[in-house]
Amino acid sequence: MPEGLEIDHSKSLNGTMAAYAEQVLICTGKDDWMSRIEEENSGDNLAADIKELLGRGGMYSDPYHNVSVTNASFPSSVPARSEIQTTSAYLLPSFKYIPFLPRVSFDSVQALVKGYLLPKKLHPAHASLSPIHRDRLTRSENQGKFLPAVQDVKDILVLICGHGGRDMRCGVLGPVLRNEFEQQMPKDNIRVMNGPVNIGDGQNRDVIESSATSDTSQSARVGLISHIGGHKFAGNVILYIPPGTKTADGKENALAGCGIWYGRVEPKHVEGIIKETILGGRVIEDLFRGGIRQGGEILRL
Repeated sequence: MPEGLEIDHSKSLNGTMAAYAEQVLICTGKDDWMSRIEEENSGDNLAADIKELLGRGGMYSDPYHNVSVTNASFPSSVPARSEIQTTSAYLLPSFKYIPFLPRVSFDSVQALVKGYLLPKKLHPAHASLSPIHRDRLTRSENQGKFLPAVQDVKDILVLICGHGGRDMRCGVLGPVLRNEFEQQMPKDNIRVMNGPVNIGDGQNRDVIESSATSDTSQSARVGLISHIGGHKFAGNVILYIPPGTKTADGKENALAGCGIWYGRVEPKHVEGIIKETILGGRVIEDLFRGGIRQGGEILRL
């Protein structure tokens, strides 16, 4: 590690994950970003647009419903009309993939927030709000229908904080861990997907490209992401295991539909994480920072 940026090996990791309701993962195709991701491209970016609506003072700001907005190294899907500028995003642990968010229309950001990111039911603390205010802060799933080709996520997602623009501990470890996961996964019959998610043309557009074959092999995408908190616990890794994922012996994975946060991950841990957590459905207690289940339930040991 860089001098003066040591890893904290003294504090317990359990419970160091900040609670959140949803994580928005914006596909930027870049491996690193400015310290504040909303300042990328002079503020013209999807993270800034979402935070304008959900952040402090925003139209949909809700202190009882935390939405984490992060950038990812995954490239965006390419629309059929390549001249149209769009951005892709994952919503987790809802396990939804939004392939085409037009960058010239703020209406699409409104549809994303109102249709997918707001809570279906408000926190009891909002009971005193006016009906109009309560309605504004509540999800309207009809709004989400304005976004085309939304898909369920089928690939396992391995997200590694590599935000060197924020802290070099993650900047150093992130790429090393990504390489290690990409090298180790094929050994366990997990195909690593690279490149953008390919949404088929015409009538096939509602089918997301998947590497799943007729055998028991699984597919995964490994990417670097921006700041998630806890640089002193680098390497920080989040594993999102889609609903329906099986264990190595073909049984239901106990962690299917969950996001599992690990800290202090080193390359030597990667093989064990794949076998124990991804293929075995078991949490590694020594590395566990927290977790979340589909639906928003926070997991603690």
